[in-house]
Amino acid sequence: MTSPHLPSSTDTDMASDEGRYLAVLARDARFDGRFFTGVTSTGIYCRPVCAVRTPRRENCRFFSLAAQAESAGFRPCLRCRPELAPQALVWSVQDASGILVQQAVRLLDAPDLWPARPTRGDSGATVARLAERLGVSDRHLRRIFEAALGVSPLQYLQTRRLLTAKQLLTDTPMPVTQVALASGFASVRRFNAAFAGHYGLNPTQLRRSGAGPLKADASGTGSTLRLAWRPPFDVAALLAFFERRQFHGVEWVLPHEATLRRTVRLPSACTGMAQETTGWFSARFDVVRHQVLLQTSDSLYPVLPLVIRRVRAMLDLDADPAAINAVLHPHFPDGDGLRVPGAFDGFELAVRAVLGQQITVAAARTLGQRLVERLGEPIATPWPGLNRLFPTAATLAVADGDTLGQLGIVRQRQAAIVALARSVDSGGLALHAGADVAATTAALCALPGIGDWTAQYIAMRVLRWPDAFPAADVALHKALGVQGQKNPARAASAASEAWRPWRSYAVLRAWAAGTAEPAIPAPETLSKQ
Repeated sequence: MTSPHLPSSTDTDMASDEGRYLAVLARDARFDGRFFTGVTSTGIYCRPVCAVRTPRRENCRFFSLAAQAESAGFRPCLRCRPELAPQALVWSVQDASGILVQQAVRLLDAPDLWPARPTRGDSGATVARLAERLGVSDRHLRRIFEAALGVSPLQYLQTRRLLTAKQLLTDTPMPVTQVALASGFASVRRFNAAFAGHYGLNPTQLRRSGAGPLKADASGTGSTLRLAWRPPFDVAALLAFFERRQFHGVEWVLPHEATLRRTVRLPSACTGMAQETTGWFSARFDVVRHQVLLQTSDSLYPVLPLVIRRVRAMLDLDADPAAINAVLHPHFPDGDGLRVPGAFDGFELAVRAVLGQQITVAAARTLGQRLVERLGEPIATPWPGLNRLFPTAATLAVADGDTLGQLGIVRQRQAAIVALARSVDSGGLALHAGADVAATTAALCALPGIGDWTAQYIAMRVLRWPDAFPAADVALHKALGVQGQKNPARAASAASEAWRPWRSYAVLRAWAAGTAEPAIPAPETLSKQ
């Protein structure tokens, strides 16, 4: 089984450290987030891309995680801002302990994925609930977590919360109280104490010492957050993928401005808020600085950490091209910058996939457009053309055949959409990046009208599983030259073994190389939505 693996905190290989120092000298963005440099002469830790004067080699200590650097007594650099770095999970074959640590890290990074949100700021309850979620004792979880990473789950969680708060303080005008709650602290008092204890200054002092939020764009609303990525990144290809599938009113891709805008809805179940949260975001790619400039509506401020995580997943900003290309470049030499497009809303993506069964991408987009106009809700944004929300699972769960039939959706797809919506609305099916891949794909295949191809496609784009593989895809068969064989799906699976653990990325590269829309045979023939 393949599973993500986090680098050990005890790596003392001097050749590796010398290579890291060379990356620091070059300010090489390809290594951003893959390690952090603690400078013993200043007590500060930095990203490899930090623009300050390069420290002497003997003053450098290297860490795989920000939590490791902070546990060693280093404070984050106010200039390069470690909280902006992409995450650095490397996928490889691991034992059960490695799989468990990875699952724990993903849940600590995204506490919104918990079935019931614990008391804000109650770190002890958070770790206890985490152990319960993973089916182990909290003692066992602490033991294997510290053995693998050199820090405890509480230390990792505290670093994540503090770095999240640091980003919100620097990039937004949010009041300190709102920053504290959004970052997972139970009170401003606890927040101030933790912040001062780790960073030696209170939140207000940090905000005064920084450059302040970036100015809003022409919309005149909101501030701008920075989200870094590692090059190479084929931005044009990613935006083209979204543009071909956009529903007017819900999404708006501007390729000439390297910008994607869309409306969003976050149910209360995933935010811990009393009601659902709605709003919009605008993401503009700054290719020169290897970052996305993210602007959001003020209504999303209380849930910004969740919005940031979902945007990062949607745009695949945490991908590690060096690790991926080491496996795939010999097979797809022209695809080094391609990313796997994600989804902001997993339910929406699943509905798109069902709508696309046995028809072209353009035809599926037409059906989706009708669905949005008929059952979606209006929303105000700074742009008149961005004015609709995608229908909720609750709405589609009770949609009748006449309503869906009038939109041109055939009965088989109607049944699939309603069953999917009911499963999500009841809480029986969770479609997000923290969901268990095997259990979720099995649950999807149990629904009417959804088979292995759809489940693998959702695993690739929603669950963010880098080794998903829709073996029945006809475009893949053509790219691999196995379409004439007796069992092309089996032949494709055998050929794909050389692409592990990055088969999701290989699929995107095969589709791009074939220049044809992917498709699979009946009875489950879907265009990619």
